[in-house]
Amino acid sequence: MERVVPSGHGRCRAASSSSDDPNEDTTLPGHRANRRIPAIVPALIAAACLLFVAGPAAAEDRPPPRVSGTPLDVTFYGRGWGHGVGMSQYGARGRALAGQTTAQILAHYYAGTTLGTKDPATKVRVLVLTGFPATSTKPAVVYGRGGSWTIAGIATVFPKDAKLTLTPTSAGAATYTLTVTSAGGARLHSSKVSGSFAIRAGSGTVLQLDSKPSSFDRYRGVLRVYLTSSVRVVNELGLDLYLRGVVPAEMPSGWPSEALKAQAIAARSYAVVHLHPTTGTYDVYDDTRSQVYHGVNGEVAATNSAIKATSGIVLKSGSAVANAMFLSTGGGATENNEYAFVSATGGIIAGPVSYLRGSSDRTPSGASYDAAAPLATWKTGTYTWSQLSTILGSDSRTNVGSLSRLDLSRRGVSGRLISVTVIGTTGSKRVSGDVFRSVFNANNPAGAADLRSNLFDTKPMP
Repeated sequence: MERVVPSGHGRCRAASSSSDDPNEDTTLPGHRANRRIPAIVPALIAAACLLFVAGPAAAEDRPPPRVSGTPLDVTFYGRGWGHGVGMSQYGARGRALAGQTTAQILAHYYAGTTLGTKDPATKVRVLVLTGFPATSTKPAVVYGRGGSWTIAGIATVFPKDAKLTLTPTSAGAATYTLTVTSAGGARLHSSKVSGSFAIRAGSGTVLQLDSKPSSFDRYRGVLRVYLTSSVRVVNELGLDLYLRGVVPAEMPSGWPSEALKAQAIAARSYAVVHLHPTTGTYDVYDDTRSQVYHGVNGEVAATNSAIKATSGIVLKSGSAVANAMFLSTGGGATENNEYAFVSATGGIIAGPVSYLRGSSDRTPSGASYDAAAPLATWKTGTYTWSQLSTILGSDSRTNVGSLSRLDLSRRGVSGRLISVTVIGTTGSKRVSGDVFRSVFNANNPAGAADLRSNLFDTKPMP
């Protein structure tokens, strides 16, 4: 696949490379030219490249200037927060405030998609608790709040506020004593259980998973409990009921309704793509590994209205539901999926997805639609090259001895870094933008500002 080279980040290919990566930058140190080419030719071409390359990458492709024998200090300036692919949530807010409709917002961030429908009652399985180490003194606990509830296979209908406890029969055992007591403490049921079982909420009832270490512990539908030497719980409920706990967790409920509806459709589409009802015991996590899900305690009237107004609506690409990824803040542009999700060394490993194309996210006047976001623009502290050497030297992937140069030229269509090449006294190494950022953040001094996205440079980004 021919790589799209963004404006201001062009490059020349000096000669054929031994790499099988079609996007490899052969002008980077450590990537030898084809030996059949006379030695003088690569040097001449490289010189021509230095004259040709314009914009931010040109300065980064040269050794840092020195003052009195010491490299200049470095500050990283950046834009946005998140991976950069799909819908920018702050961008959607800005577009809604500018008068764009939900359809217009979605058409920009997911170009070429159409609207389709999915049964809003489609079952979603959400992992809400895993690895809970129940003991005789700290059993797993569930309450039925607001109404009656039942346990599959047990004929008794339990009253509101009744309490279920699960205590292992011995330390590390996979068999548990299940006990249900009334709000007043009377024992209503006791039995031995193993494997899995389901707790079902009656009409008007929500189930409180008291063992969850969070205030977001109340759920609609079913809690399916899996018992091994620890306790795992999966919440099973309809698609649009699931979204009630997702949309306000992912987008502030006070934002414009057109943005909230766009978020509801994107979140619904994302969830549907990740359903696999015939395999595994759950479909999605309740955190940022999937979408944040806060259950009943997270529900808000405004987002419930947005979900109802778009009930069952999903984005489609052809006949398939679109994997509608989204992020907090695009920083004025979004990125192609294949440039955002790369190997640890920045190799292109994914094919392009037609509706996950990067594009400018600015008004006709040039202002970023997400300009009001807290991380629309940001910067780190200022570091000496010696300090950067210590930070990057803390990880074998970026340890090149005493750092002398950073090549920040290999970028995607948004300007986000696909990879960074670090050059030092022991050689050079190329890592993905994500790896560079994670190493920097992990070893950054406590309290210092982190790299928030891969859209950064060593001078302010317009």
